[in-house]
Formats: sequence, structure tokens, C-alpha cells
Amino acid sequence: MAALLDPRSVRAAAERLGLRPAKALGQNFVVDANTVRRIVALGGVDDGDTVLEIGPGLGSLTLGLLATGASVTAVEIDRRLAGQLPATVAEHQPQAAGRLRVVASDALALTGIPGPAPTRLVANLPYNVAVPVLLHVLALSRSWRAGLVMVQLEVAERLAAAPGSRVYGAPSAKLAWYGTARRAGTVPPGVFWPVPRVDSGLVRISRGGPPASGATREQVFAVVDAAFAQRRKMLRSALSGLAGGSAAAAAAIGAAGLDPTARGEQLPIGDFAAIAERLVAAGWAGPARAGEEPAP
Repeated sequence: MAALLDPRSVRAAAERLGLRPAKALGQNFVVDANTVRRIVALGGVDDGDTVLEIGPGLGSLTLGLLATGASVTAVEIDRRLAGQLPATVAEHQPQAAGRLRVVASDALALTGIPGPAPTRLVANLPYNVAVPVLLHVLALSRSWRAGLVMVQLEVAERLAAAPGSRVYGAPSAKLAWYGTARRAGTVPPGVFWPVPRVDSGLVRISRGGPPASGATREQVFAVVDAAFAQRRKMLRSALSGLAGGSAAAAAAIGAAGLDPTARGEQLPIGDFAAIAERLVAAGWAGPARAGEEPAP
């Protein structure tokens, strides 16, 4: 069985680097080998995969991913950790060193992913930026078709929420543009160092195509944001700013075959896309297009 990091190894590595986990960077490192194996197994990683890992930290999950025979492209914002990761792999799994690629960067600043196109995403995402990072990586690379992310439990519930759920919101709808999300389990605080105050949740993501629409992703997401800006508002009121008035909003919503008195939390992403298309047909330009998604 390939060597993985234990709590003592994690703390020793942090001491060598003079690292004090930064709350601002969401640095909570996995110290339990069984949790690493569980994440890797639920992620369905095998030796044919190229895994994109965001925030590898001290390398606990990275070693678990490499142990399957997969290649790993690890994106790490902390340059000390990015610089140390190859040495950690060389020490614990020297035979896997050639299958690791480290990118020292903020994941939100990535404009492309170097090296082979990733086939899977498996990551322990920082609590404070989990949603924007996940949405950015979904837009950035279309090559990975499945993923497993660990996030704060509350965030996991939102990402996997269905329309009509009390926690369904803009993150739920936007993720649905790219595919489906399902809860895959809960992770207790005690497997991390430092120990967070909340449980974490595992979310399994399966890529799919966006709903058919004449509107761009940016236009659809602008409609989603407006609909959830004030959750209790009816759609005709929530979208009045985009449409140029509640009457125009009601007309676009009705033309999409929907009830103008409905609320955003009731709508799946396909309905938001239909509304955006009708608004565009009525002359709404929406936000500036961010450009075509990069090739895988």
C-alpha cells in the first residue's frame, strides 16, 4: 500500500516550512489516511486518469490520488506549499514523482490548465472560495467529465440542492448549467488540522451539456443572479431591472411559458435559460460576453 501522510507527518511538514495554517486561505489539511482513501475511491480515480487537484496543501490527498496510478495536476496558491509538494511526493512515493505537475497559482486566476487535459477533478476546496473556484474550473476546462469535491457541509447542500429546496439558490442553478451534483457523504471535523468548527460534505459532479438556449451563459447567469438577489420577490419584480420594468419582465417570463408570479427558487436552470432567451429577443443585451470557453 502506498505511503500516505499521517497526523505526525503533516505537522512535521508544516513545522519544516514554518507554516501556520492561514484562515484567509482556508487552510485545513486532511490528516486521516482513511478519509483520503475514501475520497479517492468515491472520486472513481484510476490509472488512466489525469486529475486536476485544487489546493493540495501539504499533499495528503495528492499522495492518495497518485497511489492509484493517475497523473495529478495540482494548483496551489501558497508558493511555499507548491514548492514543497514535489519533495513530499519524492519522499513518500518516489515512483510517482514523474506523474505530478504543480501549478503555483490562485485557481481563480487560471486562464488555462497546462499539460494533459484533466479527466477528473478531485479537490478539498477552501471554504471561503469554494463556489467561485468550482464554477471557474467548470468553465475553464470542458475535458473533465466527473469530479468529487469536499466543501463545507452547508455549501455541499447548496450545490446539490434541487429546485424548491430551501437551500436552492444561485450556486445550485449555475452548477446545473454544467451538469448534475449529488451529495456523496459527510466528513467530520476531526480528520483535519486545524480542526474546523463545521462538518464538510462530499459532492459528486457529473458533466453534461447546458440547456438549449439562444442566450449566452453570461446572460443566463445574470438572470439567475437577479432572481436570487431577493429570494422572496416574484420573478416579474426580481427581473424588472434587467427587462426595463415589471411589465416587460412579465412579458418575457410569460413568453417562456412560465408564471411571472413564480419565485426563482422554484425554477430549474432550463427555465432561467428560456427567460434569458426571451429577454434577449426583446432587445436585452445582458452582460458583456466573457469570450469563448478555452478548449480542453
